[in-house]
Amino acid sequence: MEALYAVTVGMLTACSIYLILRGRSFPIVIGITMLSYAVNLFLFSTGRLVLNQLPIIGNQSEYTDPLPQALVLTAIVIGFAMTAYSIILAVRVRGELGTDEVNEPNQNDGEAQR
Repeated sequence: MEALYAVTVGMLTACSIYLILRGRSFPIVIGITMLSYAVNLFLFSTGRLVLNQLPIIGNQSEYTDPLPQALVLTAIVIGFAMTAYSIILAVRVRGELGTDEVNEPNQNDGEAQR
């Protein structure tokens, strides 16, 4: 189970870094969202990966830590809000500039330096 989580977190991180390094705004938003999913999986795995156990300390010898579950739930809500804000911002920039290129050089900079 831990190996599957490690591979999944690694693949999500690798794909998100690839998308973040793209030159367009929408792949960057998707990459940041995928990176937050990878962090959420990592945080969730810190609470012990135990199947069919309650998140309560009691008479059981095995239990699941409830704190990472609460952190992941909070991170999901915050991540959803930030993704929505990023998409709205990217759509507005695309509407005003006509392109979603992130590193597009400004045409006026070359004329101002001459």
